[in-house]
Amino acid sequence: MTTKWMDRARRWLTEAGFSLTELIVVVGVIGILMGASAPFFLSFLRTSALRTGAEEMVTVLNGARQLAIRDNRSMCVTNDGTRVQYRIATCGGTVWTGPGTDAAGFVRLVNNITVASGQNVVFTYIGTATVAGTYTVTNPQDSRTLSVIVAPSGRVSIGP
Repeated sequence: MTTKWMDRARRWLTEAGFSLTELIVVVGVIGILMGASAPFFLSFLRTSALRTGAEEMVTVLNGARQLAIRDNRSMCVTNDGTRVQYRIATCGGTVWTGPGTDAAGFVRLVNNITVASGQNVVFTYIGTATVAGTYTVTNPQDSRTLSVIVAPSGRVSIGP
């Protein structure tokens, strides 16, 4: 009985593991799968960076709306492409500085996202927008765009 056990243990010790051929095949299959999925992953990263930039712009616009309601005065949202600024009362008014802004009152957008708009949106003290506006958010890596739309009611949404 002891001899059978010893033979099994010796066989188990000498036959344990994978052969070099098996390891090369598995590594090759993993490499092929990674190579095939890389373009999809890069596309996902760029799309998510653009979506994040658009959501950040929505947050900035909603922040201006909330400031207008809280302070009971109009707030204008201006931008210079990569930074956004709140201005009190009119688009030429005093720059608002506070949480989330630097010393000059700018809110910096992340991921090198750029924002362009035809006109600046002004939120009134009741949270409505004086004029509807659209901000175009662009990812400079692939030039894809998303629109951030401000309705006259003050509602801010992301569109195609």
